[in-house]
Amino acid sequence: MAWARTSDSLDAAADAADGLTADFDASLSGLGHELGSTAYNMSEVLALPIFKQEGLENSFQYILCAATSPASKINEETVTYLNQRQSYELRLKRLGDNSSFQGGELLKSVVRVVFHDRRLQYTEYEQLAQWRSIRPNERLLDIDIPLSVNIYDIRKDPTAVNKVEFQWDPNKDTSVAIQVHCISTEFTAHRHGGEKGIPFRIQVDSYSIEEEHLHSASCQIKVFKPKGADRKIKTDREKMEKKPDKDKYQPSYEYTILTEENVYQSGTSPQHNVCTPPDASFNSPASSSYNSSFQSPPDINRSLQSPTNSTPHPPPTEDGDDKAGATEPLSPGANIQETQNWLVHNRFGNYVRTFNNFAGADLLRLTREDLVQICGPADGIRLFNALQARAIRPRLTMYVCLESQHVYHAIFLENLCVEELKLKIAQLFNASPSQLADLYRQGPTGIHVIITDQMVQNLNDETCFALSMVKAENDETRYHVVFK
Repeated sequence: MAWARTSDSLDAAADAADGLTADFDASLSGLGHELGSTAYNMSEVLALPIFKQEGLENSFQYILCAATSPASKINEETVTYLNQRQSYELRLKRLGDNSSFQGGELLKSVVRVVFHDRRLQYTEYEQLAQWRSIRPNERLLDIDIPLSVNIYDIRKDPTAVNKVEFQWDPNKDTSVAIQVHCISTEFTAHRHGGEKGIPFRIQVDSYSIEEEHLHSASCQIKVFKPKGADRKIKTDREKMEKKPDKDKYQPSYEYTILTEENVYQSGTSPQHNVCTPPDASFNSPASSSYNSSFQSPPDINRSLQSPTNSTPHPPPTEDGDDKAGATEPLSPGANIQETQNWLVHNRFGNYVRTFNNFAGADLLRLTREDLVQICGPADGIRLFNALQARAIRPRLTMYVCLESQHVYHAIFLENLCVEELKLKIAQLFNASPSQLADLYRQGPTGIHVIITDQMVQNLNDETCFALSMVKAENDETRYHVVFK
């Protein structure tokens, strides 16, 4: 009887399994019919937006064949370690349709090594000049020509040791082998090894053959002595393995993709990290544009009486820019394009795209807190001060006139030195600074005391002086100026 009950259970289980199989087959029959009734078109799938490469016109891709550091946090920019004087391949590619370049038209790219630190960017010219004086006949950035592929017309400016430029065909696989010949500790006050060195940036700017700016991208690097970069990456990896919060750090990638720079595109060179030498006319009378027809004190009297010479042009600042132009306030009536130009002129080119729909009134309505939140503390405060700019009060104001005159002219000094005072007097008299010899101040009992930098620094503000001209004893074309 037990065997009979077991047999009946097996038969019931088999019948249930047959029923489930039939139901499953029936459910699949419709699916097969639906797939067969509609053609599977791969072209329609490839036409989906996710597979399209839209917006790639005038877009470029630059890849540096060097590994990124494993110690970069997720929300931070990656840093790439390089060995000094080692050749690294930098691949260049123009994305999108290149059919317009089938006729052999080339592109021009400029590769630079610049400072990552904003503070050092403002003194880049002086820093590089000092580096050149210490290491003459050497380049900070160079090209390894035998290892480069499909680059033409290579140019290396001997005065721009951190820059190289070349032309290339966007229809060919192109790569340039670059070498960085300085290490990151060469620009630090105290050298404690490569880990304490300052970071650089490799920046690539691409132009059409007509010099129209097309694209810019850069990446952050640190340069070590030979084989130092390999040791640094190994050390970072060992540290990462011991960290409990590894998920907060980016993995190390075999290649470094340069990120696009927000550069103001105006058909000229981008404003980012471009440094110009300071104006040397302050210390070089021969280079000034003053009238050299200064013959005698009567000519000075006539020039002072001329209203066209009563307002001298302010002297150039140390960075070569006119101080008045650098502090020109933004007008509330400025349109979008004028606002963009103002941002670039005042060294805010990185935020042109951020404020691409702002007119002057829109930008002026932003509070200090708004700008700090948008641009960060340093640039936000600087932008707020520039928007609310007022004329900077001079460190010393003097009022001068000739002894035969009763109309005084204001002289404003910033550097409080004799050379600046001499330059201002020459501007006031429409003369060359080289025609002025020494400056004297009349002391007790009529003695003449030579004016030095220390004397200028200790003058009282808003002091009035009457000036007299005395011919130099050994040179009749030059005059001493006596302050009474």
